[in-house]
Amino acid sequence: MPEFPGSISSKLPKIGISIFSQMSNLANEYQAINLSQGFPNFNCDEELVALVNQNMKKGFNQYAPMPGLLALREAIAEKTSELYGAHFDPETEITITAGATQAIYSIISAVVREDDEVIIFCPAYDCYQPAIELSGGKTIFVHLKFPNYNIDWEGVKKLINHRTKMIIINTPHNPSGAVLTASDMAKLEKITKNTDILILSDEVYEHILFDGEVHQSVAKYPKLAERSFIVSSFGKTYHTTGWKIGYCLAPKNLMTEFRKVHQYVVFCTNTPIQYALAEYLKNKNAYLELGAFYQKKRDKFNSLIKSSRFKVNTAKGTYFQLLDYADISKEKDVDFAIRLTKEHGIASVPVSVFYNVPIDNNTLRFCFAKDDETLEKAAEILCKI
Repeated sequence: MPEFPGSISSKLPKIGISIFSQMSNLANEYQAINLSQGFPNFNCDEELVALVNQNMKKGFNQYAPMPGLLALREAIAEKTSELYGAHFDPETEITITAGATQAIYSIISAVVREDDEVIIFCPAYDCYQPAIELSGGKTIFVHLKFPNYNIDWEGVKKLINHRTKMIIINTPHNPSGAVLTASDMAKLEKITKNTDILILSDEVYEHILFDGEVHQSVAKYPKLAERSFIVSSFGKTYHTTGWKIGYCLAPKNLMTEFRKVHQYVVFCTNTPIQYALAEYLKNKNAYLELGAFYQKKRDKFNSLIKSSRFKVNTAKGTYFQLLDYADISKEKDVDFAIRLTKEHGIASVPVSVFYNVPIDNNTLRFCFAKDDETLEKAAEILCKI
């Protein structure tokens, strides 16, 4: 009998509060500069806010269609075609979601069954494994090769068997800032050929690449696209992470199953924001110039800490920068991150928490999606350590 009425056995016994919440809470407690959680501290475009407000005043405040506003899906289809040469039917192959995390959870819930195996790459964003486990699946972990966080595709090939249901990729990659290349995509296509393996491609930072890197969306590769769910995020693109609006692309047969879950997880997402985004997507420069915008911030941050004892593993994408502190301390990265927050007033995220086993490369992740004043204050602290 349970110890008390209503007691339960946890379905996620090893899962606690996410590291992002932990470090942000610690930053608030010690009034530290928060470069841990991945959100901008500057406002989005006033035009976008005005569009949301206008559509609220127009009365678009009730449920949107379950798959999302058709005008927005059409705008996404046009954008995807222009960028990647891929054609998705707005009616049957695009769904608007309550952010990327909801999309990822709904995808996994829709297709992963008990004892199915799902391959993910560590360090991995923390929402993948819990969703797999809640669906009864088994997570197969592949460690990216430090320090460049490359994928050993031959190693991946050896892990594939009749139970392999899905491979989850993430490019540009959080937390490392690495990006997949055309060669990576060719190898992924080769190892999944003549199999029923599905791909979940987490592409929320698709517009944030640096130094001439080109985003290798699964959408660009027809043989991969026909077996893939692609997830993206308006929050990352338009500096509106709190709005929780994203979308999923998939061929009709996969999207049909996705929507069966989506309608019961969230049904639909914020209506006036969808109307606003449908209009705002006409401003192509807002996403086409995003990489250059964040490259200036990355370069500024890295230049400001040049005299510090931290070693920079220059990010190729995302708005995160990894710093190696091995020359400063031999503490575990979790302990060092906590001490930096408490004693020096700057919060980061320890990279070891993104692994399934204890792997500590003395590396912390810092978010540089901040205004110049914040980056300057943060750099001043880091240079004194």
